[in-house]
Amino acid sequence: MDTPCRLSLLGAEVDVVTPALVLDFIASRATAGRRGIVANHNLHSLYLYAQREDMHAFYARADLIEIDSTPMIAWARLMGLKVSRDHRCTYLDFRDDFWTMVRAKGLSVYFVGGTAEVCRTARAAILSRYPGVRLDTHSGFFELKGKSNEAVLADIAMKHPDVLLVGMGMPRQELWILDNLARLPACVILPVGGAFDYEAGAQYMPPRWTGRLGLEWLARFMADPQRLFERYFIEPWALMPQMINDVTLAVAGLERRVARPPLDVAQPWQRRQALSHDTPLPEPAPITEPETAPAEKKPRRSSASGRS
Repeated sequence: MDTPCRLSLLGAEVDVVTPALVLDFIASRATAGRRGIVANHNLHSLYLYAQREDMHAFYARADLIEIDSTPMIAWARLMGLKVSRDHRCTYLDFRDDFWTMVRAKGLSVYFVGGTAEVCRTARAAILSRYPGVRLDTHSGFFELKGKSNEAVLADIAMKHPDVLLVGMGMPRQELWILDNLARLPACVILPVGGAFDYEAGAQYMPPRWTGRLGLEWLARFMADPQRLFERYFIEPWALMPQMINDVTLAVAGLERRVARPPLDVAQPWQRRQALSHDTPLPEPAPITEPETAPAEKKPRRSSASGRS
C-alpha cells in the first residue's frame, strides 16, 4: 500500500504507515501548533485493548495508530493484506531521525516517565548526540491523581512543548494521556513505553537488525525472561477469537479498510535516507552514560492568547 490507510486487524484498527510518514505527521502538526496523538499497537496492547474499555477510549482519540509489531505485520500478510516490514514503526528504529528532525525544526520536547536518574541520564545522552535540542524531562513516578499530578501538568503547561513523549508503560501512559488530555497543551503526544530507559542504558536494547528479522521479542525475552514470559507466551493466546475473526473475513474476501480522515502531512520532512528495507537504517549511536548535563530552561512563550 503506497498511501496510508487504516485497517481492521486482530480486533483493533491500525494505520499502514512508514516511520517516514510518522515523522512527517509529527513535524506537520508540531510546526502548526496543533494537537495530535500518535498511538501504537503491538500484541500486548491488543491484549489490553480486548480487556479494557478505557483503552478503547484512548485509541478512539488517536489520530495515527502505528503498527509496532513484526508478528502483527506477519499476521496481516498471512491474511492477504498489503503490509510489509516497511510499516513497522517504533521509536527505537526512528529515534535518530526523530531527534534530527526536532533539532532542524527547532521543536521542543518534553518527556515524562522513568525514574529521575533515567531522565537525567537519557537527557544527557540525547544532548550529547544532538546538542541544542530543547528537551525537558520529569520522572513518571508520581500519583496519577492529586497534587503530584497537578505539579506535572503545571510544569508541562509552563514549558508548553511542541512534542510530548509519555513513557510510563502500558496501560498507565495511555490512560494518563486520556485522563489529562483536556489540560495538556496543543502539542503532538506519543506514548513511548521504555524509550528513555533504553536511551539511558537502564534496559537492554536489542540490535536493530533483530527487529528487521522479527527476532527482537526473543532478544528482549532472553534479557528479561521473568518479566516478559507472560506477555510473550501467555497473552497472545487470548487473541484467538480475533484471529478466527480475521481468518473468517479473509476467506470471505471482505474489505478490511476502515474509513478515516486523510492524514494532514503538509510539509514532508526531508530525511537523511528512506526508511525502508531496501535502504536500511544504520545502527543507532551506541548508548553511553555521559556526564549529566545541567538542566536547560526553555524560554517562556508569550502571545496574545496568553500561551506561555
